[in-house]
Amino acid sequence: MTDQETAAEVTTETQPEPPARAVEPRAPEQPEPADSATPADSATPADSATPADKTAPTEATQPTAAAEATEAAEPEDVWEHFAPAPQRPPGRVGRVARRVGRVVGHEWTLAALAALVLAMAMHWRSVLHPTDTIPADIWDPTLQAWQLAWSGHALLTDPANLWHGNAFFPDKYSYVFSDTLFGYFPFGLFGNGPTAALVRYNLLFVLLHALAFLGPYALVRQLGAGRTAAALAGAAFAYAPWRWGQAGHMHVLSDGGMVLALAMLARGHGFSFTRGFERERTRWGWVIGGWLVAAWQISLGFGIGLPFAYLLGGIALVVGVRWLARAVRGRPVPGRWVLLANGVGITVFLAVGAIMAQPYLEVVKLHPEARRSVGDLEIYSPTLNAFLTAPAQSWLWGKAHDAARAAMQAPAETTLLPGFMLIGLAVAGLFFSVWSVRIRLWLLGGTVLSAALALGTHFFAGDLAYVLLFKYAPGWQGIRTPGRLAVWTTLLLAVLAAGAVASLVSRSYDLAAERVPSRPSLLMRLGTLLPLLLVLIEGTNKVDHPVVPPQPVAVRDAVGPMIVLPTSQWDDENVMLWSTTRFQPIVNGGSGFYPPEQTAAREAMKSFPDASSVDFLHQLGVKTVVVVKDKVLGTDYARAATPDPSVRDLGLTWRDDGQSIIYTLR
Repeated sequence: MTDQETAAEVTTETQPEPPARAVEPRAPEQPEPADSATPADSATPADSATPADKTAPTEATQPTAAAEATEAAEPEDVWEHFAPAPQRPPGRVGRVARRVGRVVGHEWTLAALAALVLAMAMHWRSVLHPTDTIPADIWDPTLQAWQLAWSGHALLTDPANLWHGNAFFPDKYSYVFSDTLFGYFPFGLFGNGPTAALVRYNLLFVLLHALAFLGPYALVRQLGAGRTAAALAGAAFAYAPWRWGQAGHMHVLSDGGMVLALAMLARGHGFSFTRGFERERTRWGWVIGGWLVAAWQISLGFGIGLPFAYLLGGIALVVGVRWLARAVRGRPVPGRWVLLANGVGITVFLAVGAIMAQPYLEVVKLHPEARRSVGDLEIYSPTLNAFLTAPAQSWLWGKAHDAARAAMQAPAETTLLPGFMLIGLAVAGLFFSVWSVRIRLWLLGGTVLSAALALGTHFFAGDLAYVLLFKYAPGWQGIRTPGRLAVWTTLLLAVLAAGAVASLVSRSYDLAAERVPSRPSLLMRLGTLLPLLLVLIEGTNKVDHPVVPPQPVAVRDAVGPMIVLPTSQWDDENVMLWSTTRFQPIVNGGSGFYPPEQTAAREAMKSFPDASSVDFLHQLGVKTVVVVKDKVLGTDYARAATPDPSVRDLGLTWRDDGQSIIYTLR
């Protein structure tokens, strides 16, 4: 080897290696045979080492050399010191707090809280005085407070006799002599006695109005309108002036579940007014949820639940035919999971309806007098003027409409004003709206139809509307108050009005696009909220909250079966509430009809205590008679307040505890 060759080889070995590239790691190379060594290899001092010895240290030092070469190749970024510190990943507490924040700040959480706060403000008396007052009056509401208490008590103590309440002894099925409100039974599982019953009733009175707001809000949002329009629909529905005439009928006011069920079903089927049917938006879980809510609504009673069931049946029939037609034409239809969810949901709905209907059918068998007649319809059928007349409990219009109500036979059932502001907005919604013209015409047709049905016998004598259903449609014979169908008139008007308000909000954004910044000003936003404010003002009520007569000690402690005097339709509803401590069997009871056995008992007790009345009580199996002294005076039962010593000869003993006189039959 020449000197030049040696110098060149040394120079090549001492030059630094070029920067290494990131490569995938590879398996160690196999040692080559010794006879393959090049002459240059044999000239180096390491000739005596094996190929493996040479390979191992070279591979071990490659990563370090590559890293050093990379650092040398990349100059330091002097601006890196000015950058913010890297964000630390949140810990477990931080992740939980972030999730809670998302839930609390979600639209539906805020809407539910707003609905609850609004209901509490509208019914502040129920919030401040829940233990001794009750909304509207001390009659029907105390009956319904008893129903709420009985359902929980029966399920905890004797579920097999749920339908057989302790009132109307010895009659059977007394729990279903009126709409049961059974769907509220979880609230009846807690608390005991009249005070707990009043708190329970006032709590539900507030909550049902919150639900009546939330249901239409959800429906309008699902149909495609914004939050402002949805809030207006919720307020117009939940606080329509006509509802205050029904303030003493919890089963009528409990209508929010119907609208919420419609909203959930629309969501589950991927349907809205603005987008139509979208198969990719279908959700089978929402379908099942909607049917479950509908079934829960039926469990509250058939007064408003039966028309709702017929509405769902009509919608299901129309939609089913439409799906079939779309499938034949090869157009998109819901998938099999949605169809299966409908099958499950409808089955549950029908099963709940059948279970709830069975005891009512038994009542009709036992008490034919419970059947309604066309004559009953005539009493409770409103005239067209009813839709412009407010009940006395309306804060804004009650006094102004005194004269109109004076001409009505049953003003509580025939004052149906949905709100002048709502009517005006709905009319406006026919001309400018985010809903299409076709949708607006359908809503108008539904409004007219529901109003015609609500008129009962005052729409062509009812022969073309309500009376037709009353005579031929199963179940309608039990509904004597057609005016309550105004709930659907109100809902349809609210949806029409929501379309107008949504259009107003949209127009405010169009105008704001021409200014900087391109968003509505505070004044414009307040302007879009003005209709909502006016609807709430018109919906303000002045519903009474009278103090409920306290439970007499004798009623609480008496041995049943017993009868409390005085007895009448109204007095007995208070007695039912008083019995919620021990639920002793009581002859007393109030409902929508008068069983002949109870009428006979009331007549017989007018002469108590005498031989005939005592014999009657023995036949019934009554053991105790409680006479409430401050209530019996001036009634047909006043004689019982002044016992004669001779009554002992009739097999009676009596004592006076100062508040009541307690007779015991031997």
